[in-house]
Amino acid sequence: MRKLEKLLIGAAVCALAAPVVAQADDQDMQKKIDELTKKVQKLEEQQKGSDQKKVEDLTRKVDRIEEKSLGKWLTIGGDYRFRVDSLRGDVAAHSDAIGTMNNLVGGFLGPNGVAGTPIGSADGTNSPTALQFIMMGKSGSLFTPTQFNTILNSYMPQAMAAALPGIFTAMGSGNFTLQNTALTPQQQGILNTLGAKVMPAVMNMQIGSIPNMLGLVQAMNPAATATTKVGDVFAGLPAAQQQLAQQMLMQAFLGQAGALNNNASNLATTQSYKAKNDLLYTNRLGIDMHAKATKDVTVNVRLVAYKTFGSQDDSAVTNNGNTPFFADRVGAFDGTLGHVPSSSLLDVDRAYATWSNIADQPVWFSVGRRPSTNGAPSNLRLNNERPGNGGTPALLVDYAFDGMTLGWAPDIEALPGAYAKVCYGRGFESGFETPSNSLKDTDMLGVAIIPVDTDPLRVWLQWNRGFNIFDFPVMSNTAFGNTGPATSLGDIDWYGAGFMSTLKNIGPGKLNFFADAGLSVTHPNGNVSNNAGFQGLMTGSFFNQEAPSDKTGWAAYAGARYDYEPSKTKFGIEYNHGSKNWITFAPAADDMWTSKLGTRGDVYEAYLIQELNLKPVSSHLSKAFFKIGYQYYDFAYTGSNNWVGAPQKISDIKSTDLMLLQPLKSAQDIYATFEVKF
Repeated sequence: MRKLEKLLIGAAVCALAAPVVAQADDQDMQKKIDELTKKVQKLEEQQKGSDQKKVEDLTRKVDRIEEKSLGKWLTIGGDYRFRVDSLRGDVAAHSDAIGTMNNLVGGFLGPNGVAGTPIGSADGTNSPTALQFIMMGKSGSLFTPTQFNTILNSYMPQAMAAALPGIFTAMGSGNFTLQNTALTPQQQGILNTLGAKVMPAVMNMQIGSIPNMLGLVQAMNPAATATTKVGDVFAGLPAAQQQLAQQMLMQAFLGQAGALNNNASNLATTQSYKAKNDLLYTNRLGIDMHAKATKDVTVNVRLVAYKTFGSQDDSAVTNNGNTPFFADRVGAFDGTLGHVPSSSLLDVDRAYATWSNIADQPVWFSVGRRPSTNGAPSNLRLNNERPGNGGTPALLVDYAFDGMTLGWAPDIEALPGAYAKVCYGRGFESGFETPSNSLKDTDMLGVAIIPVDTDPLRVWLQWNRGFNIFDFPVMSNTAFGNTGPATSLGDIDWYGAGFMSTLKNIGPGKLNFFADAGLSVTHPNGNVSNNAGFQGLMTGSFFNQEAPSDKTGWAAYAGARYDYEPSKTKFGIEYNHGSKNWITFAPAADDMWTSKLGTRGDVYEAYLIQELNLKPVSSHLSKAFFKIGYQYYDFAYTGSNNWVGAPQKISDIKSTDLMLLQPLKSAQDIYATFEVKF
């Protein structure tokens, strides 16, 4: 353009310099100059428009490239944690229920056992042999339903009947009284259960079908015949003698070693001891993805791999195939995948889609594997950001649910940040309903109202109901074999209210503190779990069935964390208490022994977090820190985090009491972590 301009101007100068040669007048020359100037201006405008168009085209191309780039619609982050724990526990003396059952069954199937004999049979039919009983089994199962029915309805009545001659002979010696054969409260309960489920079959047996019984009875009553029933023999005894016979029968089967059982015992008794794991190392990797699919529709995904050093299973926290300590640490299952150390496989911890601004209103709908773990206020001790509107109070729920949420966030000036939501989740899918499958789905319904949600203050109110609570979740290779729901035990209601707050400029830092309270109310439906020895929803103990009744429990949770900003140091303390009948739904909590918020007793925790003073790179929330902490559990009742069976006071446990889980009096965990969030 500039070269053209110079040529034109030069031409004009030549024209001015040649008036003599061209003999043109000044007016013609000026006209030519004006025309050339206009042409130059026009060419400049055309060139400028062309450059602008090129710039605009280039801008559009860049915008299209940016819209298609990953960074425009996909955000990837995550976290890594190395953790070391030193665990100590004080186990109370007790008798292992499953070990005792195995001893009993071993006796039934042994060379001198009742299996394959006609004891008690009026027509001489034999009970299933030991081989037949074994063939009823299923790989990975402790006892199949068929085996359990054989034990309850065949072997146990036979064994009790076979013991009667020895019991009657011992009674005649005068060495046994109601006092020296007295039963513990649990033994009396077991006797009551057997009296309803086993003894009717014994009482209906003919004494002629029981070895050595006919002659013994005829010595007391010559009128007795082979067809006389055991019940008629008992009816002829004084009430005190009937009671003594039953107590001696119970002592022979489930009492301590003594004369009645030849200095042996079926009880698998464990004396009090110290359980410990000096050093438990774990690795955890989490990958977070947030995708903007369309306007107002997003997808969030979290993948987690959580494993123990030197292991690809959960045995380090489930007691290595021995009787576990707590129900939420029997094995990893759907609600705890990625939250209990298990394997190096990446599990889908969260995967859900959210549609916001529905109909241009502050309404959202979200569905998928929910963000129902690590809720407020546990974010403080985990050093996480405050959970968004998808979280749930940690005191009531810490469980990886599949479900959906419908939420509403009205703009109310007096209630800043307020929102409400209705949540639904499925804890167990029962499959097709068939003549052989009457199980029901386990579902959860919740309503959350958050009247205030701001940086200085967050307040929450929560109600949940669990419908058709199962007895056992689906787990593999546990101390109880491969487990799964066998019956629905009833419903549970939960109520909660709490708050968390932050006060800034408290000295050289800020103070975070919270308080939370919860109430649980169980509604048993009368069903009991055969796999758990006739225990129901917060009712009964092993082989000690209890009439169903609602149980109400409560819990409180409080704590504080001070953030010393100059050095990025954070110090926190927490305390929680659970009553005798408190039950939560929090097996996925980040605690090694058991979810501390489900404890029936007291838990104290203190921790120190030291963040490294390093510039964030991957995101403004990126950080790296060390953490050390200490937890002390003081258990008042058995059954923390377990809704199967009634709680029993720890101090009242006898060494003869049958326990499905090992009862801890106290436990402690000294832990340290190195964590990176990116």
